[in-house]
Amino acid sequence: MFGVNKHVAGRAAEVADAKRAAGKSGFIPFAIPDIGEEEIAEVASAMRSGWITTGPRTRQFEQEFAAFIGGGVQAIAVNSATSGLHLAIEAAGVRPGDRVITTPYTFTATAEVVRYLGADPVFIDIDPATLNMDPVRVKKYLAKKNQAKGIKAIIPVHFGGLPCEMDEILRIAGNHGLKVIEDAAHAVPALYGNNLVGCLGSDAAVYSFYATKTMTTGEGGMIVTRDPAIAGRCRTMRLHGISRDAFDRYRAETPSWQYEVVAPGFKYNMGDLAAAIGIHQLRKVWRFHRIRSKMAARYNEAFGDLPVILPPRANFGDVHAWHLYVIRLADDAGVRRDRFIELMAEKGIGCSVHFIPLHLHPYWRQRYDLKPGDFPNALRAYERAVSLPMYTRMTPSDQEKVITAVRDILK
Repeated sequence: MFGVNKHVAGRAAEVADAKRAAGKSGFIPFAIPDIGEEEIAEVASAMRSGWITTGPRTRQFEQEFAAFIGGGVQAIAVNSATSGLHLAIEAAGVRPGDRVITTPYTFTATAEVVRYLGADPVFIDIDPATLNMDPVRVKKYLAKKNQAKGIKAIIPVHFGGLPCEMDEILRIAGNHGLKVIEDAAHAVPALYGNNLVGCLGSDAAVYSFYATKTMTTGEGGMIVTRDPAIAGRCRTMRLHGISRDAFDRYRAETPSWQYEVVAPGFKYNMGDLAAAIGIHQLRKVWRFHRIRSKMAARYNEAFGDLPVILPPRANFGDVHAWHLYVIRLADDAGVRRDRFIELMAEKGIGCSVHFIPLHLHPYWRQRYDLKPGDFPNALRAYERAVSLPMYTRMTPSDQEKVITAVRDILK
């Protein structure tokens, strides 16, 4: 019993420390990572081992992540989901002059990697119910030959952790000979049709382990694919286009210094310190998911009578990852979104907005001559969307404080 009480007290102290670090006593931030003693010990062990860049723990993390996803995938660890998307679409054959379909309702990384390769994103509006890419609109766009010309790939985004309608997206892609690279940054551990996102038939899927995600390595990401050619190309290109990983060269007991540069690659490898965190985060991911799911259910129950649109729920047989809990203020909410966030901050609660649609940002707007009304569903969702705090280190009293604040403002 003493050991249990000591553990609980230690966790309470960690939460208190995190809140103080947020800059206000009792302030509830938008997110706090859930790092335990296992991760800390693994990082310390990695540091003592002498391997702090890509090495044995990165290999272990890749192997365990591939086994977690299943379906015979290979996993390639990288230093961010952005770099993972870049590698995946490059390996899938996207080249200068090509065009890639994606959504405007996402973080800029989804589209900017297309520009890295000299290709152009084609934005398709979202389904107003799910906030995911609308397959019906994709199909209609591709039905016109002049619009379909030059389209090479589709990048669907599983917004907030809700799986996209992947069967339809894959069917459309197959009919037009297009590659599908899933932006699964929010989607650990989302399921679609009882299968984990990542083994659904796409060419590759890319996950994020950023500090606010459902599992974290601080900074980092993972590519998964069943295609050995894509996997091989991603491994080569993530480290300067070198034919052999540094770990393979430096651990050999016989002279093994030779290597070949076979392409002008990038510096996208994950190091062992990040992987050490990821190994244990992955082992906790279903426990984390149970906590987040219960929190989402509690929010849903608390807000059901308020003038808000609750987050869409997963279809039967699917599982929402619950990376984000996003409400949308109804027209009769009596307060605009920006003012709502200000009032929440005054009550000691940090909120966020996911996302500012890409067509509203200067670069995308100016380069492609886009207007706010070009994607009305994305615009309307953005103008009303608020992401509430939801993280596994929130206590029941923390969540009750959020609920009370939301109800006070809206009712």
